Amino acid sequence: MFSEASQKTEGQSGHGFGTAPVFLASISTILGAILFLRFGYAVAHVGLWGTLMVVVLGHLVTVPTVLAVSEVATNRRVAGGGAYYIVSRSFGASIGGTIGIALYISQAISVAFYIVAFAESFQPVYEWVKATYDLEYVDARWVSLPATLLMVVLMLVKGAGVGVKVLWCVCVMLGASIIAFLFGEGPESIRPEGLNLTARIGNPDNFGTVFATCFPAFTGMIAGLGLSGDLRNPQRSIPLGTIGATFAGMVIYVLVAIKLGQSATPEELDNDQFIMAQIALWSPAIYIGLGAAALSSALGSIMVAPRTLQMLARDNVFPIPRLNRLMETGIGKSQEPIYATFVSGVIALVFVVIGGVDFIAQILSMFFMVTYGALCMVSFLEHFASNPSYRPTFHSRWYLSLLGTVMCGLMMVQISALYALIAVVLMVGTYIGLRRSRQGERDLSAIFQGTMFQLTRWLQTTLQKSRVMTSEGGWRPSIVAVTRVGERRLGHFDLLRWICHRHGFGHFIQLFVGDYTFPNEIKARLHVDELIKLTEVSRAGIFVDTLISPTFQLALTQIVQMPGISGLPNNSILLEFDQESDEEIKEVEQGARIAVNSLFNVLILRSTSYRFGYKSSIHVWVTEENLKNAPLMLLLAYIIIGHTDWKRAEIRLFACSESTVAEREAGNEADKLSTLMREGRLPISMQNVTSVSYDSAETLEEEVTHRSAQADLIITGLTAEDLGSDELPQILQRYDGVKDVLFVHSIEQILID
Repeated sequence: MFSEASQKTEGQSGHGFGTAPVFLASISTILGAILFLRFGYAVAHVGLWGTLMVVVLGHLVTVPTVLAVSEVATNRRVAGGGAYYIVSRSFGASIGGTIGIALYISQAISVAFYIVAFAESFQPVYEWVKATYDLEYVDARWVSLPATLLMVVLMLVKGAGVGVKVLWCVCVMLGASIIAFLFGEGPESIRPEGLNLTARIGNPDNFGTVFATCFPAFTGMIAGLGLSGDLRNPQRSIPLGTIGATFAGMVIYVLVAIKLGQSATPEELDNDQFIMAQIALWSPAIYIGLGAAALSSALGSIMVAPRTLQMLARDNVFPIPRLNRLMETGIGKSQEPIYATFVSGVIALVFVVIGGVDFIAQILSMFFMVTYGALCMVSFLEHFASNPSYRPTFHSRWYLSLLGTVMCGLMMVQISALYALIAVVLMVGTYIGLRRSRQGERDLSAIFQGTMFQLTRWLQTTLQKSRVMTSEGGWRPSIVAVTRVGERRLGHFDLLRWICHRHGFGHFIQLFVGDYTFPNEIKARLHVDELIKLTEVSRAGIFVDTLISPTFQLALTQIVQMPGISGLPNNSILLEFDQESDEEIKEVEQGARIAVNSLFNVLILRSTSYRFGYKSSIHVWVTEENLKNAPLMLLLAYIIIGHTDWKRAEIRLFACSESTVAEREAGNEADKLSTLMREGRLPISMQNVTSVSYDSAETLEEEVTHRSAQADLIITGLTAEDLGSDELPQILQRYDGVKDVLFVHSIEQILID
């Protein structure tokens, strides 16, 4: 699945960093421009209480994500590529590549975002320049463009080693500026009378707008993952560094929000985006802190983005082989991604030229949210699937991962429905493109295999434990159909898929008569694939299987002992025969008696080449002897016409009584059936109910032949005496002048209410 170069590099340790660089890269990205430029705006528009809710909701996404990342990272060796590596090794190359490309783009663009914010920290300098040189306008790109170039050159020349050293310096300045703010007082002229949790300006922005503006502040917690290929012990450093940075950032944001609400009125907070400078012990510390935060975040991004691109190339994700070879190239013992760094720098420069912190922030948020949602989904699916090979040393909780996934989706829509749609469309398009070039590899269907297994197991055991009685839960067909002829006659297969289309569960078994041997087992397994194709072509929602047994009779004894695939016990056996085959009639006779003795309902289809004709009419024939079978017969007719193949069909009911019975009693039988249909809400018009009088079995057969010769399916009953009689073969061959016939014998007392 993955390239040889990719596998070879998984054992490399790069620079051999410890936990500190992971923490520094993450915390420096978390405590960025939003903290210094937008948090006063948040307190002004939604109040202190609303701002704290923004922090809480934001961390309902970030905390589950960081826990999921930490868990997955401790399950296997984590090489270069960080979050991309984790996703690709869990989801496969196609899905991992899709998410990895989105992650890389967001990391590269984030370099520009932080550099643009870094240029904002020079606001006092811009004011001095304008006043000194009498300029009307000073473009912030005079700072951002040279800063981007300088940082890219630094990475190209010195690599990640010097980047970590710079991170230490800027993080110290960042910490000092936050301390200076927290211990400052600010002038009395801007202070409120007291701490008011709900105070805000008049006509404020709504909560959704404020949340969308501030959310990018919380999206940097996995920045340190990009250094995974340069860590000495990723399984230890990733959980400690990322979790520590996430919770440290959350505490700092809460403290800053409280300090802002305590130190300035909502009006002052809204009017001055650098209000923190008025409150701090030393005003320049805030500008220095903003510059340090933005610069450290940019450094963290420019270190991790090229490593993500390098790992994508090593996995041959890009469709151009030459591009993969170029981007995967590393220089030196630590395999510094020189070409990947250059490409990342070019992307950053393009977005710096575009400018606009808010525009870049919304794009960034979408791509990061897609990545976070995918990471949480990985963890949730692994939890739910209970894969034995998934043995992380750090454990999250499945419900936290699910919460993170759901929150990511909700927040994407909350921030911008348009950008959310664009991000999803791009992801889907990338996935389709990768699937075309990576046929045969793990894809979405493989991801859910273990999950579906666990869901099926849970449903089956739950249904069995519930022990719902038929009278309470309503009767549902759970039918096992068995045949030797297979695809040569598909009437029984079609009948099973019609009956079990919506209301029940069907299990179709192809019998191979013979001794169990390994060659026969291989033959049977291959035949299952053919049956599965048949279900796909016919869109049959039934389960197919094969069985090897010396005789048909022995096969039936095995089948009636099978547990229900659906989780509920099987209640009916469907048999089928050709009227011209004496051998098949004998087998059906034996099978019907075994099924009845095992307390199964018996359905016997007499197939013809007619194959149910135009599927426009079903005739149900009920006699006094078969009145017990009437509910099942009518219910089966109702279920069958519910299938789209029978959408133009109508049901006709013939209530039969012997002519020796008083006319009034015969009418009563018809009334009983009419009441049964009316109260059971069966779609049979009263005009389609006909009373039929007969003198003998021969007369009844003539009536059936006369009235139902053109019917597409006839349903009639079998009594217990019929099944126990030696004349059962002759009974099954009655009604010679009609087409397909379904004989029904009901063991259960089925109520239609």
